[in-house]
Amino acid sequence: MTDRPDLSTLPSYKAPKRSLFSARKLALMASVVAGLGAATYGFSPSHNPADLFTTPAHAQVNNEVKKVQQPVGFADIVERVKPSVISVKVNIREKVAKDDSNNNDDSPFQPGSPMERFFRRFGGPDGLPPGLRGGPRGGGVVTGQGSGFFISADGFAVTNNHVVDGADKVEVTTDDGKTYSAKVIGTDPRTDLALIKVEGGSNFQFAKLSETKPRIGDWVLAVGNPFGLGGTVTAGIVSASGRDIGNGPYDDFIQIDAPVNKGNSGGPAFDVSGEVMGVNTAIYSPSGGSVGIAFSIPAQTVKSVVAQLKDKGAVSRGWIGVQIQPVTSDIADSLGMKKAEGALVAEPQANGPAAKAGIESGDVITAVNGEPVKDARELARTIGGLAPGNAVKLNVLHKGQDKTVNLTLGQLPNNLEAKADTDKSDKGNSSRGTDVPKLGLTVAPANSVAGAGKDGVVVTEVDPKSAAAERGFKEGDVILEVAGKSVGTAGEVRDAITAARNDSKNSVLMRVKSGGSSRFVAVPLAKG
Repeated sequence: MTDRPDLSTLPSYKAPKRSLFSARKLALMASVVAGLGAATYGFSPSHNPADLFTTPAHAQVNNEVKKVQQPVGFADIVERVKPSVISVKVNIREKVAKDDSNNNDDSPFQPGSPMERFFRRFGGPDGLPPGLRGGPRGGGVVTGQGSGFFISADGFAVTNNHVVDGADKVEVTTDDGKTYSAKVIGTDPRTDLALIKVEGGSNFQFAKLSETKPRIGDWVLAVGNPFGLGGTVTAGIVSASGRDIGNGPYDDFIQIDAPVNKGNSGGPAFDVSGEVMGVNTAIYSPSGGSVGIAFSIPAQTVKSVVAQLKDKGAVSRGWIGVQIQPVTSDIADSLGMKKAEGALVAEPQANGPAAKAGIESGDVITAVNGEPVKDARELARTIGGLAPGNAVKLNVLHKGQDKTVNLTLGQLPNNLEAKADTDKSDKGNSSRGTDVPKLGLTVAPANSVAGAGKDGVVVTEVDPKSAAAERGFKEGDVILEVAGKSVGTAGEVRDAITAARNDSKNSVLMRVKSGGSSRFVAVPLAKG
């Protein structure tokens, strides 16, 4: 083998400057050579051209980078939590009226109403609410289906009230296909939650309710076991919180965009820690199928309700005895409030805790035990979350002055539905009334109209193009107060309006009795 010459002793060599043509020629030759090399090697999807110039050490580093960059899935979480999710099957013996196939007793909304059409339950027999599934006419046994999840190893499980409501028999199928009998421990229709107890087992895998409130944008996994066919999983994010879907005064739903399947009613919504952030209860469904908008009961609500159901089989809620309504911007302006916050007392119920403590119509409850009250719904949830008999401190705006009221909570009655006043105003026995300028109302003393009562002025005519008509005034309504002052004649109404205008108010607040209930209405004042 010939030895190589020692080049270090040679004089340094300076390369001549190449012309632009030479540089381009060299680049072209390099590309041709590279092309021939690629053709000779025969690249395929499994061979990266960069691998030709990578050492084994570099290849190992690249493989590690590829592993890190792979999308993170939910398989590990699902594998851990899915065994806690169950299928809940019920038998309901019910009587079905002959022409009642379109009745939806399960729905919290009026049949045929927009809310009933758009918000549909996704539990019930065959994944549909009872009124939408049909059934044996004239009576019989129908089968219901939903989901749930264990909350303890000894077989306590959570599902929806509307899944087990009226059930004569409850069966549970676990993720491994085993079937158990179960009994209903207690239900709470107001939050649509139910607690059941599985019999014949003592070592069930269970899920933990989350201690933290989810944030908008957090990942969520909706898991169910519909129809006993095995668990299903869909993923999405939390898209909103504190949603009111018209289900009741305690609505505080988490909105998720995971496409929840029918039959998953009562199933859990998990966070990425594998804890239950909510119980799936309703879907937004214009067409009857999932469009990727669902609503879950928050874990904090589930905790408090389940604890009472387990302890005494029912839920008792605090009650102060007031009819409340939101504080709108017009109402806030009428009351001289800087912000439209708090809950406006439309009417305290006779002999209720609030009435006994001196709270009056027109008062605004702004805080409970030092915690600000955002709106009327928040007041209802806060008071309802406290136990009857507890002492509470209310901050109240009374006739423009802040004051503190202490009272003891009563227990929320089972039926708080106000009965409508069946007395009809006898327009034939009344005069046409007196116009109230610039409001579009004609009124007469209530004691001059049969059936209108003795207090206030009764509305005998409403201009359909007026501000009063826009605010919902109708013939037969009784105006009891204007700007905080009781009225009995059209003149007193005019005087109160003039005083409000002189105080530079943009609207005037009226307490109006319609049917059997009262409400406050802020009517804009015309300028001049």
